[in-house]
Amino acid sequence: MCSLLIPDRSSEIAYSTIRPRGIDLGRVLGDLTGNVLQSSHQAHLDPDIERDSLPRGKGWRPLFGQTGAAQGHLRNQNVGIGDLFLFFGLFRTVEQASGTWRFVKEARTQHVIWGWLQVAEIHKVDELKREDLNWARYHPHFSGNRGSNNTFYVATDRLRLDGRRRNVAGAGIFPRFEKRLVLTEPANGASCRQWRLPSAFYPDFGKPPLSYHGNLSRWSRSEDESWCGLKSVSRGQEFVLNLGHYPGVADWLQSLMIS
Repeated sequence: MCSLLIPDRSSEIAYSTIRPRGIDLGRVLGDLTGNVLQSSHQAHLDPDIERDSLPRGKGWRPLFGQTGAAQGHLRNQNVGIGDLFLFFGLFRTVEQASGTWRFVKEARTQHVIWGWLQVAEIHKVDELKREDLNWARYHPHFSGNRGSNNTFYVATDRLRLDGRRRNVAGAGIFPRFEKRLVLTEPANGASCRQWRLPSAFYPDFGKPPLSYHGNLSRWSRSEDESWCGLKSVSRGQEFVLNLGHYPGVADWLQSLMIS
């Protein structure tokens, strides 16, 4: 899987310089957009969790920047050190034809989990000294006017789940597409926003639901209660779930990260 980055004129990073796992991202974006996005255009590389995407300075660590209302939501939800981000996006299969990348016409668009980051440090950009985080100064959240809420989340070295240190990096991408990473309901014709989740996500017995999804009409259960459905909000990010209320989701998370 390859997450395609949104353009960002204030960024100092050109698409042509980003090469995750050897992929020429500038060329891929040029092909898929009919050169609307070109390799010379600037990209918003965030979250930045793949070491080989760019040449790195000494001390580099994976990190994620957030600002504005989205960061306000994370703060209000008490997201902090030790918490885990799962990154999902809209994916569709591509292929090469005559040396050019193109979307497969019959392929569905689906929401798919593609990466993760567990938080070791949180930094407000406005409070950093000039010498702080020198290795991160390339990041788009250090350029342009990102607002007073501008915040960095820096990854742990190794993942900790259920109080145990695991032999898994604190941030990274899933190496390949797998059905277990797909959020979108598999039935033909279903909207990409119609998700199928493990039944443990269902917000019964007064448990606080996944943030932005407190309207229970968005939720449904399969007849055998082996899974639940969710009509996810039309445009959203930073959905937060407190796993203290959802031990079954914690079990699912461990199977996702460790298997």
